[in-house]
Amino acid sequence: MKFQWNLILGLIFALVVAIFAVINVDPVRVNYLFGEAEWPLILVIIGSVLMGGLIVGSVGLFRLFVIQRKVKSLQKENEQLKKEAGGHEPVAADSAKDDLTAENTSKEERQQPGI
Repeated sequence: MKFQWNLILGLIFALVVAIFAVINVDPVRVNYLFGEAEWPLILVIIGSVLMGGLIVGSVGLFRLFVIQRKVKSLQKENEQLKKEAGGHEPVAADSAKDDLTAENTSKEERQQPGI
């Protein structure tokens, strides 16, 4: 079902782009460093969109590689810490026992006033 919705949305998008292309066929002068040329407006727009997409995509890929490298280093550090911890009991279990003991002691003190 998801494929069908994607297909329908793709066709609608293609129709909008086709209408936009037919409307914007006026020639536009584009100045280069070494000269100038006239291009249809739709080609200038589509070219600009594609260049923007390439720039955004390359920045996204760079960030993805940086994040993957950081994840790998953190996984190695985690494995190393697990090896160092070895047979030690988790710290959270010790602190939970201490909290329960302190709570039970305070309840007993409240139940026996005047001692």
